[in-house]
Amino acid sequence: MDPFADTLQRLREAFDSGCTRPAEFRAAQLKGLSRFLQENKQLLQEALAQDLHKSAFESEVSEISISQNEINSALRNLRAWMKDEKVPTNLATQLDSAFIRKEPFGLVLVIAPWNYPLNLSLEPLVGALAAGNCVVLKPSEISKSTEKVLAEVLPRYLDQSCFAVVLGGPQETGQLLEHKFDYIFFTGSPRVGKIVMAAAAKHLTPVTLELGGKNPCYVDDNCDPQTVANRVAFFRYFNSGQTCVAPDYILCSPEMQARLLPTLQSATTRFYGEDPQSSPDLGHVISEKNFLRLRRLLSCGRVAIGGQSDESDRYIAPTVLVGVQETEPVMREEIFGPILPIMNVRSLDEAIEFIRRREKPLALYAFSNSSQVVKRVLAQTSSGGFCGNDGFMHMTVASLPFGGVGASGMGSYHGKLSFDTFSHPRACLLRRPGLEKVYALRYPPHTPRNLRVLLAAMETRSCSCALL
Repeated sequence: MDPFADTLQRLREAFDSGCTRPAEFRAAQLKGLSRFLQENKQLLQEALAQDLHKSAFESEVSEISISQNEINSALRNLRAWMKDEKVPTNLATQLDSAFIRKEPFGLVLVIAPWNYPLNLSLEPLVGALAAGNCVVLKPSEISKSTEKVLAEVLPRYLDQSCFAVVLGGPQETGQLLEHKFDYIFFTGSPRVGKIVMAAAAKHLTPVTLELGGKNPCYVDDNCDPQTVANRVAFFRYFNSGQTCVAPDYILCSPEMQARLLPTLQSATTRFYGEDPQSSPDLGHVISEKNFLRLRRLLSCGRVAIGGQSDESDRYIAPTVLVGVQETEPVMREEIFGPILPIMNVRSLDEAIEFIRRREKPLALYAFSNSSQVVKRVLAQTSSGGFCGNDGFMHMTVASLPFGGVGASGMGSYHGKLSFDTFSHPRACLLRRPGLEKVYALRYPPHTPRNLRVLLAAMETRSCSCALL
């Protein structure tokens, strides 16, 4: 028996009724999301603490407030985003009306991950609802406490004829993907992203894939090492390193490495104390499976800072590895934990070459007091996002797209781009019913004179394809 058929049929019927299209309905759903966050803040913080040992600070900054800001932006701008966009016409259509209408796709599937289980469920959901879609949300079964809140509480705040939460693991997700959706938004690993894309291809369903990868962090010799250490340590160990845009490894000279190590130790101690395991500000690894994978990575290279672990607490200390080889697992796999390897390079050229011969990352970072160095890294590499002299602050700018390129993903969202992602830009031309004598130039039998007129029109406006 198909566990999803009735739910999907209900949502399709609701979309076909047209109820999601008015701005008033969309705004009501967004306001419901806002109330969900405001009225269940403590419950959500408790769930995030149970799943990931997230502090109230981390939960507020990276999960609750960032989701609330996305909702507020959509509510402020919804009617402007929905407006038809007028476009210039050519010579043949200068008396007509040409515009782009942003239409909802229909039934949308959002598959969310476990590392930011609230934020990465709600941010795409905001875009999908603002665009007027019906939505199926599949939260991660790994972040069990947050999944429970999303499944049991969130639907009370939305129109349940147009929204549903479905649960399950890989087997149930596979069954869900056998169904036809009009759009699929997936956040997770490249391995699972390929499975989602293959399933979508069977129905020619468009997808956004928010994946991961190894994010390089180049540190130039012309830097203040303590400033770099503060910023890199904060963003590497935030959420216990379980962040898809976290700096995954440092590229620097041996001389800068020697200057960085004591400052990284100083920053780590200042942030989390002499015993980071007891710090309320350091998250823990999500599961035993991920803990064991990370503990194996500690054998790569040499531990310069940290290295302690406690399986009973799913704790990996904030760690820095040196002397690693690029063939070792820690340099081949996305780490997704509080481990920071340092690779030595002799020059900026070597660092750029190192980055370019690998898959394009989701984020790339460059630290230097020289703006020319930062700009050169930017100009000669490719990545989903880039930030000079800091960690993943580019993600906090709603007007910037967030998304990968190549192996790190496809498509982008945040702010208006979320609305655009879940909207089909429909090309519309409204022509006058008269003027048939003018239009007759394009009809057979074709004559040399008509051809000259048509070619002249094409030369004048560069493209008069509508005449043909």
